[in-house]
Order: sequence, then structure tokens, then C-alpha cells
Amino acid sequence: MAPSTGSVHPVRALAVFTALVAALYALVFFTGDKSPTPELGIDLQGGTRVTLTARTPDGSTPSQDSLRQAQQIIETRVNGLGVSGSEVVIDGDNLVITVPGDDSSQARSLGQTARLYIRPVVGSQAAAAPGAQPAPATQAPTTPAPAPTEPAATPDVQERPFPAQDPTEPAEPSPSPAPAPAPAPGEPVPGSPEAAAAEIAKAKETRQSEDPAVQQQAMATLDCSAPDPLQGNDDPNLPLVACSTDGTTVYLLAPSIIDGQEISDASSGYNTQQSRYEVSLSFKSSGSSTWAQFTAANIGKQAAFTLDSKVVSAPVVQGATPAGSSTSITGQFSQTQAQELANTLKYGSLPLSFQASEAETVSATLGLASLEAGLIAGAVGLVLVLVYCLVYYRMLGVLTALSLVLSGLMVYAVMVLLGRYIGFTLDLAGIAGLIIGIGMTADSFVVFFERIKDEMREGRSFRSAVPRGWARARRTILSGNAVSFIAAAVLYVLAVGQVRGFAFTLGLTTILDVVVVFLVTWPLVYMASKSRFWSKPGVNGLGAVQQVARERKLVAASTSEEA
Repeated sequence: MAPSTGSVHPVRALAVFTALVAALYALVFFTGDKSPTPELGIDLQGGTRVTLTARTPDGSTPSQDSLRQAQQIIETRVNGLGVSGSEVVIDGDNLVITVPGDDSSQARSLGQTARLYIRPVVGSQAAAAPGAQPAPATQAPTTPAPAPTEPAATPDVQERPFPAQDPTEPAEPSPSPAPAPAPAPGEPVPGSPEAAAAEIAKAKETRQSEDPAVQQQAMATLDCSAPDPLQGNDDPNLPLVACSTDGTTVYLLAPSIIDGQEISDASSGYNTQQSRYEVSLSFKSSGSSTWAQFTAANIGKQAAFTLDSKVVSAPVVQGATPAGSSTSITGQFSQTQAQELANTLKYGSLPLSFQASEAETVSATLGLASLEAGLIAGAVGLVLVLVYCLVYYRMLGVLTALSLVLSGLMVYAVMVLLGRYIGFTLDLAGIAGLIIGIGMTADSFVVFFERIKDEMREGRSFRSAVPRGWARARRTILSGNAVSFIAAAVLYVLAVGQVRGFAFTLGLTTILDVVVVFLVTWPLVYMASKSRFWSKPGVNGLGAVQQVARERKLVAASTSEEA
């Protein structure tokens, strides 16, 4: 039986859809600081390519297994940071990361080695200015200032504030030096793996020495503005002289007490009480026990979180942290800096140390001309579909056109918001998925309209055929869209690169198809069935179907009379 009139609320459904579209466009125009246009992928707008050169402590060639593992970890970081449309490929002994846009810092942060250790702070002093005379070797490192007064029950740690600095960015490079003279016979060629290994060994002799005099000399002479040869290659079992990430402070650190591998989870958030962003860390069982013992015995002292041989944070322990509880890295982080640091720590250390040896801007492989050609092709196909619907379905074709326009408006707003908040980028493969998805939306209309015609062939009026046809068509529409969504989800999980963009947009438009059909098309057709004007056969184009129904009745009547 057809549903009763009282159980159908077309105006309510249309109001819900209008509210959804209004909310989406309110977010588009009144939130964020970007233009209301979707983010484009590498093939359409170009991007930045960063080449990461692997460095091993002994200068040997990295194994392919290590490179593949590093590639997988960086791809995981890409997903965690929401950097859509990026590519990570192995090129010989290097990793090449390409991200959309012209911001190379994002690609560099993805290649951060993220070798984290927690070390007790033995002493600290201000970093020497570049080119300044070194202090005498007998100068003792300064001790930490007394901890600020805080409630003793506070279990977290308080950061001694540094100037705002992205912890994932490399230190600001020093002025370009004069060309180095040619190496003497037997000396390693600058830039070669042997030269890198020699630099690491030399840095360890001074910055990781157990001799107090050597440590003091290293603190006095360490240039925090120069590239760090130890980056990610320090020995956690030895002391370490290290710079802060902002290059203003030099620390003398004791051997590591906790390895970054003991971190079970890391997340960023905003501390409303202290009005700043922070990174929350949860340790595994052994690391949690060690941290609890350390904080209980070192209240008022500093513990340094070193990331790739630099001090990211040197907090003062404010109170004992119970085993099993989380702790925090706090500082003058922005939201983006805190999120990047948390995701870098969360997704693990790379098996190799990398150095960004090259960064360049790459042009679009397909360009805006290809984008325009694809959009024109999609528009031409869509117009042909609409013309066919108008000729074949007449009034129902008008409702089809209106539904597709509203569906396109919703899709566009969703694309803009996804690019703004999760870094989704639209490439040509994604555009193909959108066009196919909108075509599937038109298929749903056809299924509904043909069901209505089937009901009318059985002798029902347009008014009574609409709710009956909808009751039968919606099952088919839901089943078809469910199959398409499952196929898109499987393709997204198994595919890589641009194919994932195709699967994502196909799955998204499949969901929006259901929304449009249920909240727009069905209510509009139902309201049209109640109108005398739209119920006229010459207007709705269903006169031929009604004629077939009359002929069937006549045949059935004559057959019964003969019987």
C-alpha cells in the first residue's frame, strides 16, 4: 500500500537540505583565511619536491629494506598530517617527497627523522653568537634557574619558554661560506658518505665526550646556527651537548633515560587554563615507570626532550607523574606546530637519518588547460544528459536538472571545506570520480521515474503512482549506492597515489547522491504529484504511459466479456 499523505513531509525534507547547504556555505565564507576554492593537486597546480639523502653513522649505503620502511612511515605521516595528494618515492639511495603548493617546510617536516630521547639536563648557557670568540675552557656551564612557583600537585611539566619556533624546521642557515679548497689526497670528498661519517665521528668526539673539560669547551664553541652533523645520529648512552631548536641556548645533557620508541601515543591540544597549545605523550609500560620514577626524584629540575639531537623542549618538572599517566610538552607552539610535532612523534622514528639535500618547485604536469578541458567535457556530458531528460521526461526532467544543480552546489562546498580542514587536494582523477558520481545521481533519478511509470502502466494515476513508485525505487537506489560505496572504499584502501583521489570523490558523491535523492528529488516529485498543473499528461510527459494503461484496461475488459 502507498504511504498515507500524513506520513509524507516534503517541506520538512527540503528545509533540512536547505539548512545543510546554508551551513556548508556559511563555513566556506565565514571560516578560515583561504579563498572559497578547492585545493588543487600536484598535476594541476604544481608543488614542491624535496630530496632527502640518507645518512648512516659509518657512511655505508643504506639498505633497500630501510628505505622502504622509511617510505612507509613517511606515507603514514602524510595521512596523519592530512597532506593529501603527496607522493613519496624511492630514488636510488634517496627519498623524494612531493607535496602540492610552494611551501617546502611541509615536505621537510614529513622527512623529519624524529629520533626522540628524554635526557636529564645537567647545565645550560646562552648560545654563542656566530663568529664570537669561544669562552675559556674552564668556564662551567650554568645551572638551571629555580623552577617557577606552581602547585605541587601539577603532574605535567612546565616548559621554559623559547621564542616562537617551529620544532620541525631546521635551524636558520648561516651565510654561505666561501668555496672550500680541494681535498688533500686521502681525504674524503665533501658531500660524500665518507665525509658525512667523518663529520659525525668528529662531532661525537667533542659533543658526546665524558670529559667535563671537553664538554665545557663544546658548549662554549658550539655554533647553533650551522647545520648539525649529528642530526639523528647521537648515541643515547653518552652525554650530549645540544642546541635548542631556536638556537638561543646550549644544553649539557646526561645519557638518555627514555627512548622515543617507548611513546605509545601523542596528540596535540589547547590548554585552556594556560592558554597555549601543548603535546600530550603517553608512554608504554616500561617508559611510564621510568618517567614516574624520574619525575618523583627530580622535582624542580629540567628534563630535555631531544628530537634529532636538538632540544625541542626543556621542561621543569612540577610534580611527580604517576605511572600510566600522560605527560605534556609545552612551549610557545602554534596549533600547526603542536600538531606536526605530535604526529611526527606518534608515527615513529625513521630507520635512517635524512638530510634535505635539494628542494625545488615543480610545475604542474597537466596544468589548468587540462583542468578546463576536463571540466568542459564533464559539463558537455551533463548538458546532454539534462537535454535528454527534458525531452524524455519533460517535467520530471526539470526536477532532474534542479536536483543535479543542488547536488553540484553541495559537492563544491564539501570540496572547499575538505581542502581547508584536512588538506584534501583535487586532481584530475578526483574530478573524474566527481563526474562519475554525478552521473550515478542521474541514474537514481531514472530508477525512480521508471518505477512511477510502471505504477501508471498498471492503471494508477500520477498522484497515486508517485508514493508507490518511491517505496519500490528507494530500495534499488540504496542497494546500488551501497555497492558503489563499498567498491570506492575498497579501491581507496588498496590503491595509492591519484587513484585514491578518484576513489575518495566517488565515495563522497555516492553519499551525497543519497542525500539529494531523499531530501530533494523525492519531495519535489511528491509535491508535483499534488499539483493539477504538473499532473497534466502534456506537462509531465506521461500521457503515453496513461494511454498504455487505458488500452490494457480495454483489453482486460473485452477479455472478461468474452469469457
